Amino acid sequence: MADSAGTPGAGTYGLGPGSGRILVKTGREGLAARVGHDLTMEITQWSAHVTVPAEGGFAAAAVTAELDLGSLTVRQGTGGAKPLTDRDRRDIQASARKILGATAAATFTSSRVIPSPSGSSSDGQSSGGMIEGTLTLHGASRPIRLQVTSPAPGQYRGSVSVRQTDFGITPYSGFFGALKLSDEVTVEFGVTIEGLQTVALP
Repeated sequence: MADSAGTPGAGTYGLGPGSGRILVKTGREGLAARVGHDLTMEITQWSAHVTVPAEGGFAAAAVTAELDLGSLTVRQGTGGAKPLTDRDRRDIQASARKILGATAAATFTSSRVIPSPSGSSSDGQSSGGMIEGTLTLHGASRPIRLQVTSPAPGQYRGSVSVRQTDFGITPYSGFFGALKLSDEVTVEFGVTIEGLQTVALP
């Protein structure tokens, strides 16, 4: 739990689908891009841990996460010549499992948490910072940097752009290559960590 001064209490905080959501957003390109859809998919099975040491507070925290990519579920499709149907959703999910593997997983391990200086946010209220670490996916590991905001105590929102080819993944293509999934996808998350308060640098 947080103490009366609003600093995070030492300990490990476990997170999962009940704590928030992780979304994967894709775009499209190619000559037939107008017939495809920009997709919003959700990773429905995942777990994460935030470990805050007794000294150093949240700036010294360690973050780990494991994502079950076989649980990717299509939530929304925008654009396209026709609305996304239930059959389309099933076909997309089947294609994702074929490309990634039915038991595919991604893991993240932080190396550094960088809180934003006090008062640096544009709205004068939310805080946050960056979390640097390593993403392991499809047998490859690459450094990434998560941009994080904290609009209220214990609430965190973040995003990161990931290139599929950096991890040896060939983006989906159809219509004989005329319709392609953009190489770069955006991963967004929003979580609530009970008992963990927002901390700003002095």
